[in-house]
Amino acid sequence: MIRLFLFLATLALCSSTAYAQTTKIAVAANMKGAFTEILQSYKSQSGSEIQVVYGSSGNFSAQILNGAPFSLFIAADEHFPLELYKKGKTINEGAIYAIGKLALIVKTSSGIQIGSSKTEIAKAIAKSNKVAIAKPELAPYGKAAIEYLKNEGLFDLTKDKLVYGDNVGVATNYVVTGAADLGFTALSLAKSSEVAKDTNYMLIGDGLYEPIKQRMVLIKGASPQAQELYQYMQGTQAKSILQKYGYMTP
Repeated sequence: MIRLFLFLATLALCSSTAYAQTTKIAVAANMKGAFTEILQSYKSQSGSEIQVVYGSSGNFSAQILNGAPFSLFIAADEHFPLELYKKGKTINEGAIYAIGKLALIVKTSSGIQIGSSKTEIAKAIAKSNKVAIAKPELAPYGKAAIEYLKNEGLFDLTKDKLVYGDNVGVATNYVVTGAADLGFTALSLAKSSEVAKDTNYMLIGDGLYEPIKQRMVLIKGASPQAQELYQYMQGTQAKSILQKYGYMTP
């Protein structure tokens, strides 16, 4: 009986230790397609098990400040990671791993055409029922969309049609499902097979919004697996995948 008790106690301790060592990382929603492929490539070499949560950079930043047990934060901009660094939550300032691009997508079945000129885009917005963007205070791609609309003088035409998603993935899904005819998203998501089968996209010119420099940071106490993945994200294989999805890499 004593031996059985000791065996069960040891088993419980091992299970508890294994659970405590689970590597949990926060990844910006715009990275879902690219990061899924990067993680598969990483796992094929390391065998590590990583728990991934996708969402908005702003929400993740707030969660990490409140003690959420993430080891690595792969953000959609620089602002949120650097704020965490300033507040002593990260190992260092981290690294820029990609530069994202903004795209406008349209639901194919809407019959709305999008062209590259401001006049053509204005016509598309006028014909649309709703225009989807990510919440600009939480998601860098939503912030970039607002910057673009204001810089092009299209914000007044669009503002009453805007519908907001908590992150760029949610905003993109509004267009895919037809809840909105148009939407602003990451080029990487616009190019993904899940989105491309129901939408068409147009790349927004770089000079019409602030460059979307995407930074990642290791949180203090990060697991060895997270540190390995952080290094892998800066290697040639990960960069090749990011470029395939439309990102520029340092």
